[in-house]
Amino acid sequence: MKIIKRNGSEAEFDSEKIAVAVTKANNACPERELTEADIDAITANITGKCEHMNRTVSVEEVQDMVETEILKKNAYDVGRGYIKYRYNRSLIRRANTTDDRILSLIECNNEEVMQENSNKDPVVNSVQRDYMAGEVSKDITLRLLLPQEITKAHREGIIHFHDSDYFAQHMYNCCLVNLEDMLQNGTVISETFIERPHSFSTACNIATQIIAQVASNQYGGQSISLAHLAPFVDVSRQKIRKHVLHEFELIGAEAEEEKVNRIVEERLRREVEKGIQTIQYQVITLMTTNGQAPFLTVFMYLDEAKNEREKKDLAICIEEMLRQRIQGVKNEKGVWITPAFPKLLYVLDEDNISEDSEYFYLTELAARCTAKRMVPDYISAKIMKQLKKGDVYACMGCRSFLTPDRFSDLGIGNLSNAGNYEAGKHKYYGRFNQGVVTINLVDAACSSHKDEAQFWEILNDRLELCHRALRLRHERLRGTVSDSAPILWQYGAIARLKKGETIDRLLYDGYSTISLGYAGLAECVYYMKGCSHTSEEGKEFGLRVMQALNDACGRWKVAENIDYSVYGTPLESTTYKFSKCLQRRFGRIKGVTDKSYITNSYHIRVTEEIDAFSKLTKEAEFQKLSPGGAISYVEVPNMQNNTKAVLQLMRHIYDTILYAELNTKSDYCQVCGYEGEISIVEDDGKLVWECPNCGNRNQDKMNVARRTCGYIGTQFWNQGRTQEIKERVLHL
Repeated sequence: MKIIKRNGSEAEFDSEKIAVAVTKANNACPERELTEADIDAITANITGKCEHMNRTVSVEEVQDMVETEILKKNAYDVGRGYIKYRYNRSLIRRANTTDDRILSLIECNNEEVMQENSNKDPVVNSVQRDYMAGEVSKDITLRLLLPQEITKAHREGIIHFHDSDYFAQHMYNCCLVNLEDMLQNGTVISETFIERPHSFSTACNIATQIIAQVASNQYGGQSISLAHLAPFVDVSRQKIRKHVLHEFELIGAEAEEEKVNRIVEERLRREVEKGIQTIQYQVITLMTTNGQAPFLTVFMYLDEAKNEREKKDLAICIEEMLRQRIQGVKNEKGVWITPAFPKLLYVLDEDNISEDSEYFYLTELAARCTAKRMVPDYISAKIMKQLKKGDVYACMGCRSFLTPDRFSDLGIGNLSNAGNYEAGKHKYYGRFNQGVVTINLVDAACSSHKDEAQFWEILNDRLELCHRALRLRHERLRGTVSDSAPILWQYGAIARLKKGETIDRLLYDGYSTISLGYAGLAECVYYMKGCSHTSEEGKEFGLRVMQALNDACGRWKVAENIDYSVYGTPLESTTYKFSKCLQRRFGRIKGVTDKSYITNSYHIRVTEEIDAFSKLTKEAEFQKLSPGGAISYVEVPNMQNNTKAVLQLMRHIYDTILYAELNTKSDYCQVCGYEGEISIVEDDGKLVWECPNCGNRNQDKMNVARRTCGYIGTQFWNQGRTQEIKERVLHL
């Protein structure tokens, strides 16, 4: 059994240390209220509790248990002495909060940090450098930049102030890159002007450079549209045609139109293949300043094309993107595996959803790709138009959605000075999200002790706490000058502002959004009503909770002209943190706090038996009330030989829900060559990954891909998320 020390590193659990600590506290008390038998009982009770936690406990949790057990023995003087000792030690530690964590990180034994992000390898120098900077930034943020009430609520897991490791800088979260403006009207990278590209492959190469620059100047995900690259297919077509005609002329042959067209289109396909391959490989091999590949989403929506010729060229690009993703990328052993990025997002619409529709062949290809590689994910154009004022657009990164454009409707005009602005047309590319603060709905419920009137009062208080924290994020961005990130603010990714100009006007009138995150609706409902939110009673209460979040955002928006929006938080490491905090505050409540994780957003719990179609239908009602972003998923077995079932699910998504995905398994063992599902097993109280064929448990010698937060993770996860993955039931 292991224990997590204060610096984040793991060590062997030693029950003798508990006995020694209690003995010292007892000896310091004049009357020595505890007998040796009492101390042995306290030690045994705490050790037993830790063994049954099904996860690695922290030093702080063990010390909380020691306090409780001492007081249970009515040894109040000993308890007071122990509490005073802990307090004095905490004051000493606060004098310098980061040194131990940074040193343990450099030595690669900081368990918390190593499992914080499933797409960052903590052994690599560039990742360590980013984590070191992050530890310093967290320390500055929590000690100096945030008021004590926010810091305290964050540490106790009542709320989560996201990305505190980047808060010290004036950075936003995620965005939709205005790639069209940058490619068509030029941009500047590293003080070098990049003009409009003269071929599709060059456009793709420039796009990857833009992606790397954007990723290095924000901390969240970014999305680009394949439609912004599609116009350069015809640029290459015309260029190739000139070359072909010249070749016919050189050999003195007649340039028959049919032959010329056939040669041109064949060469064009190779050009498109090369360009898409550039995006595919550059994105996963690029290393940004935060030590990871860019969190990139590629949006594929046929109706973004400006004319029929461009639409057909966009279809060629989509087809090639899907074919290359089906193939995958090679690992160090030369085996084709599933990459994490770019995430692909495919829009289901009238022109591709039915067998008799023109582009159904792309949808069939998408189904094959999902069955093999877990992407693309799917947006229903039909449902999105109903919920987003007739518009269809990409999410930023994995799930964060902009609010529908209102500044264009208000006639405010070209706020960002974009080169491709069209008056009267809704604008989405070039917009961004200011940041996220998440409310722990499970804590609000447990704090009410099942008194519903008390629950609503607590919820409102916690929402106002989140509001104050969100305002801090907003104020941190106010006054930011465009010179801080020229690629974003001056050269077109977000805006084309002047040097020295502030970004303030982009923080209001709905140009950007700011997100009220939420987590644990399933456990919140179960605690308050004793049933799942899939039941009628549970659903009714759950929808009221969701509406309360939306009502709060609406009030703040009207009062401040800032677009607050309800966001289904993609908890990764935070799900484990929230769980540990809940257990410390309320103990282990069956069905509520007895796991090492809490359920993401409005999702139905991973252990609940429900079929895929019912799950999507039920969750669609909640997704409507999460307009700032959310995604539903269904867990499915290997579907490579059953793409008809995948297509049926895609049709159901189109008819039912705005945004959904399918989770399959695509793993590889480098020791024995096994391809399939790597298992999760328990070893000395800790969950580990194991090849079911050869028993390999070396994480460095296996490739595991799992979707955990909307995007695919390809490293490994903390114990809370690992337990959640292990307990997922199949929905098909």
